[in-house]
Amino acid sequence: MPPSSTDYVRILPEIVLAVWGMAVMFAEPLLGPHTSRKGLGVFAALGCLLALGATVFQAQPAYAGFGFYNMLRVDHFSVFFHCVVILVALSTTLMSLDYLPAHKIDKGEYYALILLGAVGMCLMSSAVELVLIFIALEISSIASYILAGFRRHSAESTESAMKYFLLGSFATAFFLYGVALLFGATGSTNVFRIAEVLNTSAHIEPLAYIAVALIFTGLGFKVACAPFHIWTPDVYEGAPSPVVAFMSTAPKAAAFAVLIRLVIDTASPNWFWVIWVAAVLSMSVGNLGAILQSNIKRMLAYSSIAHAGYLMVAFASASNRELGISAAMFYSAAYAAMNVGAFAVISHMAGSHERFSSIDDYAGLGRRSPALAAALTFFLLSLIGIPITGGFFAKFYVFSAALRTHLIWLTLIGLVNSGMGSYYYLRVIVKMYMNEPRTTAPVPPVRLGVGLAIAISLIATLWLGVWPNAILHYTQGAPTILAGK
Repeated sequence: MPPSSTDYVRILPEIVLAVWGMAVMFAEPLLGPHTSRKGLGVFAALGCLLALGATVFQAQPAYAGFGFYNMLRVDHFSVFFHCVVILVALSTTLMSLDYLPAHKIDKGEYYALILLGAVGMCLMSSAVELVLIFIALEISSIASYILAGFRRHSAESTESAMKYFLLGSFATAFFLYGVALLFGATGSTNVFRIAEVLNTSAHIEPLAYIAVALIFTGLGFKVACAPFHIWTPDVYEGAPSPVVAFMSTAPKAAAFAVLIRLVIDTASPNWFWVIWVAAVLSMSVGNLGAILQSNIKRMLAYSSIAHAGYLMVAFASASNRELGISAAMFYSAAYAAMNVGAFAVISHMAGSHERFSSIDDYAGLGRRSPALAAALTFFLLSLIGIPITGGFFAKFYVFSAALRTHLIWLTLIGLVNSGMGSYYYLRVIVKMYMNEPRTTAPVPPVRLGVGLAIAISLIATLWLGVWPNAILHYTQGAPTILAGK
């Protein structure tokens, strides 16, 4: 029986993004070699807005449920992560409009890769079939590998793309091998069927434990949690700054969506310590590594490892489904907003060939560009977890969930690490406001694209910090939905 019209509505955002991405690719060769590609970027941003509208349309109760022969599911959970991924793609496109010409990499395929990468990430958040998750993961990964090396005239960018590709290929192999073993142990690749077998069987095959470990290894690479984090600093340093904003948030959100569907439903109590150790290692390695950095992109790379650890705390709290899943979803959204905002400022400040990427280059920014310094300060304070920012409530809900599930030691380790992280974020703020500028060169004026990207991130971060109940009320329906009830 062919797919119904309802099935197509259930992948409507992916259809919009894919059609827009292909349209950009078709339009690119029709433009002259010296013609600006900014129009293609504006066209791609329009595609993101239409995909966001398609997601809102898809969220109607009439379209909730399984589609394409139970391969994907539309629910509160998938709609939430669709919105996160598409808003990140929109912000990345906007901040790239002036970045690409300034760095002499103004190519239309860049915008197509953003859109097509978002297709894979959106599919990851709604897929309930491991084979489809693998295909979506590859669509996302291939786009990310190419984008990481988009500054082709830079040896650092080429090196980052090569490292990302090689290590990512190994991680994908782990994931796929784990899928094959899990099929052998349970007889299915459907997430709900696997959960049913693992949760009702009197004796779980040892093969299933190995399979979930391999899948966790593959996804652990994508979310950059320790000990699978080694690629992160080099790739973030070499990749274009808008690409780092994209790859540090959207693929992570999608991979965490997969982890929630897989780990929360299929993991037995024996997997608790795997998540516990990953959380502690990620928080500790990330914060200790960030303290030692002098390059702001490398500092935020280690910061992203630490934040992956905070998210893992929510996973460790999943014995209380409602608290754990809701906290993880809220944290994903808050981290995406504040990290994209920070990288929007960094991409504007980078200068041609990303010359100004040292923390010292931000000295005196408070006097040179008060608006940019204030925006970056707000995002850094949110990453610390200061009240009235989204970062505060994100950490508050994660650690509250851990306390309510009696994870006292994990909460204490998280709080100590959060305090440790304050040092390197505050160091940048001190540089901006208390040090003399290293250069008298004026900061370039903020143009419309990057200004809109910063504004979207500011509004989202502030909204999540002032009015978090709106999102929490939405996310608290996800645990019941994920259970298939």
